[in-house]
Amino acid sequence: MQIEKYVIDEHNHQLAKKHQRNFEHVAADVNNLDNVLTKLQAFNIAIPSWALGTGGTRFGRFSGGGEPRSLEEKIEDVGVIHALNRSSNSISLHIPWDIPDNANSIKQLAAHLGLHFDAVNSNTFQDQADAAHSYKYGSLHHVDKAVRAQAIEHNIQVINYGKELGSKALSVWLSDGSNFPGQLNFREAFQRTQKSLQEIYNALPNDWKIWIEYKPFEPNFYSTTIGDWGQSLLLANKLGDKAATLVDLGHHLPNTNIEQIVSLLLMEGKLAGFHFNDSKYGDDDLTVGSINPYQLFLIFNELVEGMDARGMEHATSIGWMIDASHNVKDPIEDLLQSVQAIKIAYAQALLIDTEALKAAQQGNDVALAQEILQQAYRTDVRPLIAEASLQAGGSLDPISAYRKIDVRNNLIKERGLKTVATGL
Repeated sequence: MQIEKYVIDEHNHQLAKKHQRNFEHVAADVNNLDNVLTKLQAFNIAIPSWALGTGGTRFGRFSGGGEPRSLEEKIEDVGVIHALNRSSNSISLHIPWDIPDNANSIKQLAAHLGLHFDAVNSNTFQDQADAAHSYKYGSLHHVDKAVRAQAIEHNIQVINYGKELGSKALSVWLSDGSNFPGQLNFREAFQRTQKSLQEIYNALPNDWKIWIEYKPFEPNFYSTTIGDWGQSLLLANKLGDKAATLVDLGHHLPNTNIEQIVSLLLMEGKLAGFHFNDSKYGDDDLTVGSINPYQLFLIFNELVEGMDARGMEHATSIGWMIDASHNVKDPIEDLLQSVQAIKIAYAQALLIDTEALKAAQQGNDVALAQEILQQAYRTDVRPLIAEASLQAGGSLDPISAYRKIDVRNNLIKERGLKTVATGL
């Protein structure tokens, strides 16, 4: 399904007067308004191909109907998201869930919808039907060289798929670890992982990056071979300049200061990018900003400050991607909400009075520093985001437009009620 521009324009017309009042009210207090709007228009978040169907848990999966039956239909769904918000112009594939059988036709379809391909993701945390070896006891850290070789070859194949599509990065997350003391030699497992990653690194094209993700637990609950940002950074430093650390917001123990991690990785030039989601307990993969929007804002404060300090482009210098699971929501609505939450946090960070904050920090004025941050956080920036979307040709209210157009029921009519997309 594709949304015609005139349909969005008609919906915008109905909202125009209210939007203009709200926008003028907020804009009156925004310095460098044109610069803020330009940055908001440029800022796009990649949509993961595996998140376009209803997610599941260990206990069940309940499809909402009309899920994409193929990679082509997943791309069309991303096209719907981007048509509405003008902030989701790329798609990230997970191999082998979404293998592009005909790269040229896939690229043409994406280009027709204004999309390109972001990082490609490998999968060695599940056994594949035609695989000779099992990853039950790990992949890149496995004690069996044949298993490691299979995992290495898979990652190289993913790179080759990505090259055909125009991607520029390989994202690697390993479930490798142990569930019981004594099961694994930590040092040797880490060394095997490094050697395996080095072979994959050596297969990267010159203009590619490898993004190393980390996670403290699950599916292994005693140890994870790449369990935190320090272990990921250690590997990235050993591999070379084309390797960096990928931060998944759900891959931290409760109350971890993620914003400090982000700041230091940026300082070292080793922040690859983000997998955005939110969590209450662990790796919940909830809608971005649904649990702790203030933490998201604080992360973006460090991002904007750190990227500006290094002269980096906000929109393109690192990777921005959602990684969430929509167990009870319409996946497209959930993704629209997540993109909106990310843009809200980014816009709020752009409004911080950085000179005043710097002066408060230098003067050890703790209360004033807090007030400066919270002034920006408490600003309702939604009219700014709506205006940026409008100027880019998108919807003033993507969720409202999605429902007005009745996209989900149209997809059910087109695809059927019982379709189930690939992914977790």
